[in-house]
Amino acid sequence: MARRVLSVHRHDPTGALIPAIRWPVLALQAAFLVSFVACNDAPPVPGDQLLIEKRSVPDSCPRAVKEGDFVRYHYHGTFTDGTKFDSSYDRGASNNVFVGKGQIIAGMDKALIGMCVNERRFVKIPPSLAYGSQGLSGVVPPDSVLHFDVLLLDIWNSEDSVQVETYYKPENCSRTVQVSDFIRYHYNGTLMDGTLFDSSHNRMRTYDTYVGIGWLIPGMDNGLLGMCVGEKRIITVPPFLAYGEDGDGKDIPSQASLVFDVVLLDLHNPKDRITVDSLNVPENCERKTQVGDYIRYHYNGTLLDGTLFDSSYSRNQTYNTYIGKGYVIVGMDEGLLGVCIGEKRRVTIPPHLGYGEEGRGKIPGSAVLVFDIHVIDFHNPNDSVSIISLFKPSNCLEQSKKGDYVKYHYNATLMDGTLLDSTHQYGKTYNIVLGSGQVVMGMDIGLRDMCVGEKRTVVIPPHLGYGEDGVEGEVPGSAVLVFDIELLELVPGLPEGYMFIWNGNVSPNLFEEIDKDKNGEVLLEEFSDYIYTQVEVGKGKLAPGFDATKIIENMFRNQDRNQDGKITEEEFKLKDQEDKERHDEL
Repeated sequence: MARRVLSVHRHDPTGALIPAIRWPVLALQAAFLVSFVACNDAPPVPGDQLLIEKRSVPDSCPRAVKEGDFVRYHYHGTFTDGTKFDSSYDRGASNNVFVGKGQIIAGMDKALIGMCVNERRFVKIPPSLAYGSQGLSGVVPPDSVLHFDVLLLDIWNSEDSVQVETYYKPENCSRTVQVSDFIRYHYNGTLMDGTLFDSSHNRMRTYDTYVGIGWLIPGMDNGLLGMCVGEKRIITVPPFLAYGEDGDGKDIPSQASLVFDVVLLDLHNPKDRITVDSLNVPENCERKTQVGDYIRYHYNGTLLDGTLFDSSYSRNQTYNTYIGKGYVIVGMDEGLLGVCIGEKRRVTIPPHLGYGEEGRGKIPGSAVLVFDIHVIDFHNPNDSVSIISLFKPSNCLEQSKKGDYVKYHYNATLMDGTLLDSTHQYGKTYNIVLGSGQVVMGMDIGLRDMCVGEKRTVVIPPHLGYGEDGVEGEVPGSAVLVFDIELLELVPGLPEGYMFIWNGNVSPNLFEEIDKDKNGEVLLEEFSDYIYTQVEVGKGKLAPGFDATKIIENMFRNQDRNQDGKITEEEFKLKDQEDKERHDEL
């Protein structure tokens, strides 16, 4: 005959054991008077008295067993001679009962009163509080004294609700979890005795879910409400708001209270739009960004809990993009509208306007993103050069034009004031011929129509400056440039296309005048001496700002038709007659 398993349940008249889960929940009864006596200093007691030894008591005991509570506990049951007659450990399942409801022998009902979770007691129960003179057929002989080694695992009561203990809350809490919000959080899940059954930390991945719509056990749905991002709390859930009698079939036993240590990392609602907080707005803001503008900005990108996932500062390079064209995530496209140059703002973007459920790189799925941005500059591809006159002399007789040779000082900066270059630090002017391609197109335009002594600010968009590539190590790509310039000297240039002109009538005996040795041939040296002489006496003028030697050499080559290094009278005449369209001929 197989050995019967004893679970310290009461037996009915037939001797069958009555499972605890079939006993109805009864109203609270008056507490039993129990003697607690330490074994090592216990005086002799009558054989029919309950003896309890508190073998191990936890330092913290927030709750002790009372009548009506439901408990889960493990035990070993032995006779006085040490023979084991029953053990919950051998069955691999705790004993689960309501206390004080008669579901277990009277001695155990009394012995469990006042116990804390993780407390261990040795209990000696006399026959009168156990199975008495009848015993339990085949298991417990009549008049047996029973010894139990009891470890309490769990306590709860049918009147319990979810318990929340916040042990850290951020000073700034602008928003808390509400029903239908989507959250990301980490947790450790334990039983009441501290046994870990699950942890998002171990998986290195947050738990992401909607709150209050039934995606979680009811107790967790309730316990997460009202949390702030960054808050840490302990949520204790009774089994009837968790996994109940069935457990989860793996790590959570039947009728187990659950303890979740939670830290909230992220919070949003599917109806959220972006939020924009202005951190610093310049006093002077002549223009704000619009759709189609091209912007350069720095940013730090973090999650709601402050975790940094990206930074343009770390790359030492701005992020450059068009606005409203879909080159960036939807939330950033919106967040960059209406900003001023130099403005700093914080843009908070819900995941459905960010990287969605999938995330990207270091950005987890369903993550709210926070961007602290600093606008360096912006422009529109349709922008032209902007000119602001700071000072203009009253006696302005001549204004600069294409072909003029100008000398000027400048300070060059980015829109945020970063200095790029300055002629003042070199102690000399910058000298160019307008319209000759010696400076960027925007500067050439900005120097037109100036008077000597005039001061102006010239703002040059990148497509009229150094473009997308910039100048390595000096000018960032796609940068708007600001030049503060002062025109110091202006030498009028020649008519467009001319490199040399006569100031009067041309001599009818020009070839003979150039051919000093009268050999019918003009060499480069003769040609150069003649042109320089005409310039010195004021009869001719070379284009200012260019290398005179190269101009004269070019003029000579144009006359030397057969390129033999000399000009004959026949070449000179032919050139004069058939190439009237060329402006550098004599």
